[in-house]
Amino acid sequence: MTLAGRGASVALNSLEKRYEGFGAVRGVSIDIRSGEFLTLLGPSGSGKTTTLMMIAGFETPSAGDIAIDGRSVVALPAHRRNIGMVFQNYALFPHLTVAENIGFPLKQRGVAKAERARLVEEALELVRLPGYGTRQPRQLSGGQQQRVALARAIVFKPRLLLMDEPLGALDKQLRESLQLEMRRLHADLGITFIYVTHDQEEALTMSDRIAVMHEGRVAQIGPPEELYDRPENRFVAAFIGESNFLPATVRGREEGHVVAECAGSLVRATCTTNPAPGESVTLAARPERLRFVDGGWPAPPPANRLAVTVTEAVFVGERCRYVLRTGDGTSLVLKEPSSAATRRRVAGETAEVAWSVADTILV
Repeated sequence: MTLAGRGASVALNSLEKRYEGFGAVRGVSIDIRSGEFLTLLGPSGSGKTTTLMMIAGFETPSAGDIAIDGRSVVALPAHRRNIGMVFQNYALFPHLTVAENIGFPLKQRGVAKAERARLVEEALELVRLPGYGTRQPRQLSGGQQQRVALARAIVFKPRLLLMDEPLGALDKQLRESLQLEMRRLHADLGITFIYVTHDQEEALTMSDRIAVMHEGRVAQIGPPEELYDRPENRFVAAFIGESNFLPATVRGREEGHVVAECAGSLVRATCTTNPAPGESVTLAARPERLRFVDGGWPAPPPANRLAVTVTEAVFVGERCRYVLRTGDGTSLVLKEPSSAATRRRVAGETAEVAWSVADTILV
């Protein structure tokens, strides 16, 4: 069952928000496609919530434009933008029943009582809470209250839904369950979702594309796989997932790859720029892409290898996490799937680690 059809397209053009000289949002331009699930991801103070509030109409841009379906809405008040909104704190009316909470935006729009009841039931079905209409918010769990807040945001069939950290107050297990529910709901509705979070795992799980924000700007935008496998800069590589950063010196190019000297070894990396020989650079490699050489490799073996000493070994259930040190003192992390058949390393042990050129990025 679906409540709405095609979603709205949203265009942010050189969007800015300044507070007494401080630039909270600085020149943000994003084209959000109809029906897309776009996440604004970043640490506190990166400008993601301020950007969302400007789209909603609760904040006025200092400069730039916001267009929904090709029409500028900067001069349009929030209540006339017909946007659904879900907040972290649910914002349910405690004195109203679940059905009355969900039906509130319909009542504000003058929808007849019978039609209102039908749409409320439809929304409850969508968020998988059929039969909950007569309950009070205080009788619901946090996850159920968030579902009610979602139902209220979609009951009037908006073409655009904005969400500001909606799962932030929930425990980890419930949060992970609701992330999948959000994906299902997005598929069922076919409307455009713009979602704000500081949780990288949440963003990777749910989004069609992620805009990583840093200090009021978009550091990189793209599909989750692209941001994880091909971060364009050190901030994105560090913020999404975990990365090893290896200082190196460029020695030349070979078959389209940069060849750099790192901890006394030659390491090859993929690179979209053309650094000059002798230039100091930083290479990034994900900890789970590294392997101990004696662990066995499919042919051909990885080209990048470093001699290391294990300084820390931690068993964390499904994997073992090793902190390693190279001969020049560079620290790196290796994550290895845990298995009873895999030999566990100990602190002080020397080893060689290897990983593929494709998994080595110059940042």
